[in-house]
Order: sequence, then C-alpha cells, then structure tokens
Amino acid sequence: MADLSTKYLGLNLKNPIVVGSSGLSGTVEGVKKLAENGAGAVVLKSLFEEQIIFEEIEMLNKDKSIDAYPEAADYIRNYTKENSIKNYLTLIEESKKAVSIPIIASINCTSAGEWIGFAKRIEKAGADALELNVFILPSDENKSGEENEKVYFDILEKIKKEVKLPISLKMSSYSAGLTQLIQKISWSKNVDGIVMFNRSYSPDIDIDNLKVVSSNVFSSPEDITTSLRWVAIMSDRIKINIAASTGIHDGKGVIKQILAGATVVQIASTLYKNGVPHLNFMLKEMNAWMDAKGYKDLASIRGKMSQAKTKNPAAFERVQFMKYFSNIE
Repeated sequence: MADLSTKYLGLNLKNPIVVGSSGLSGTVEGVKKLAENGAGAVVLKSLFEEQIIFEEIEMLNKDKSIDAYPEAADYIRNYTKENSIKNYLTLIEESKKAVSIPIIASINCTSAGEWIGFAKRIEKAGADALELNVFILPSDENKSGEENEKVYFDILEKIKKEVKLPISLKMSSYSAGLTQLIQKISWSKNVDGIVMFNRSYSPDIDIDNLKVVSSNVFSSPEDITTSLRWVAIMSDRIKINIAASTGIHDGKGVIKQILAGATVVQIASTLYKNGVPHLNFMLKEMNAWMDAKGYKDLASIRGKMSQAKTKNPAAFERVQFMKYFSNIE
C-alpha cells in the first residue's frame, strides 16, 4: 500500500484529503465522524466577518446604516445568535481534544477590518492553522482591478502581524492577470498556502415566481477542470502549498490534482451526495491506482503532469475547441 501522507501548511497529514469548510465540519460530532472515516485534516465551518464585527463591536447598534436593510439585520442577529464567536472557539477547543488530525479554522472575509484581531483568539483556542476565504466579485464599476486585488494583500499583511499560525488563502479565480496575482501573493511571504478556488453562491431566476434563487449549491465532477488547469499552471511557478478545491468527487479526482501539482485537495459536495463514509472509498481508489502504477508515495507523482513537466504544456492554456472538436456540427 502506498504512503499517502503529506505536509500542508507545515502540518503533517496522513493523506491529502482535507474536508473543506461546510456544515459537515460545524460540530464536534461532525468533525469526529470525518476523522473516523479517514479525513487528513478538517477546515471548520466558516465564521463570517459580519458575525465577528456584530459581536465584538455591536455593529447593529453603532452602524445605523444597516437600519435601511432590515432583512440583513435580522439575518445577522439570528445567525450570530446560533453561531456565536464563543461557540466557534469552543468548537476549536473541543475538536482538538476529540481528534488527532489537524483542525483548520476558517473566516469568510471581504476586508481588512476590525475583525482581524479575532485571529488571536482563534490561535489561543488551539487551531492548527487559519484559512481566509476571500471572494471578490469585480462587479463595482467604481473599483479598478488593482483596487479589488489589493484587498487580498491588505488582509494577509494585517493577519500575519496578529498570529503565528500558518495561513492559507482561499481565493477567487476572478482576475485579468491571475498568474501574476497568485505569484505576488506567494512572494509577499504573508501566506503559507493557496486554495484554488472558493465556490461562490450562484444565482438563478425562478421564472414562475419571478424570484432570484440559488443554483448549483453542490459541485459536480465536471467542475474540476478550472482548478485543475490553474493548479497545473501555477504549481511550478510558486513555492507555497496549493490546495485544489471544487469538483473533486472521487479518488481519481484527487490523483489528477496531485499529478497537476497540488499538495492537498479540499472536498465537501461529494460527501453531501455520497455520505461521509465515501472518504474511505476515495482513499481505497487512490491506493489501488498507486499500487497498480507502482508508485510508493505522493512525492513520486506530485506535479508529474504539471504544465511545466507535461509533454504538451499548451494543453493547459488552450481555450478554443477548434483542434479537438472541429468536426462537431
């Protein structure tokens, strides 16, 4: 049997499958179940920047502008009541006692605001690392691309001053110069790993009731292609760890991302669809493939099919179908 162990953010993992931030990792019982079924590490369900601000500086009392959005105010009140900061810190502490695998805290943030100081409390609670989920949708016509992307650097710089924890950045694929952006983030030395990429809320329109509704909550195996392309392109261009996310539903998907150069993968949707025990199936599938090919460990395959090492590097940059599908009418 192959050695599936790896190191991510300086942490020793028994295998490269990290369960991403989700409801699956929102309770100690959930974390224990994930660990028992073979997870290499767990990212706890995210706290949102708005929650932290609300609880620490009484946002709703001090920021009267939110009175114009009563639905938002009600949401924050109710969500924060059920998912308070105290509960989150307790989740970290109890999860660390319950399992031996690394526990990574997660904050969903959009600015380098007053929530940053809360990172110290996460560190004190015992988290092994901190993942910052920053999604920037370039929809504001008053902001340039540089202004949007500066948010990443502002958050990372301020967080790095607060804690000694390893930091990972779960980022968006939205950028006109994605390669250069990722390189600059890695060169900043304020981050230990990049997660490619966060999965955004996708709006749809209910034409019968004329409402905006959510669409595609879970990923599908076909969604692996975006992160696979960018992992392959970036793995030889940056020195920090890469976690591949979205569309990884089986052991074959994990192998693909490792071949492209990923250090680890993050999964969630496949466990919602197939159940947490599916983790065991994924690991067995990985081991079967490794044994059949004669590979002893992940280091022997990592990056073997990256853009820099593949015989056809242009394949990862091709965006037109002409060569392969020109005969389709």
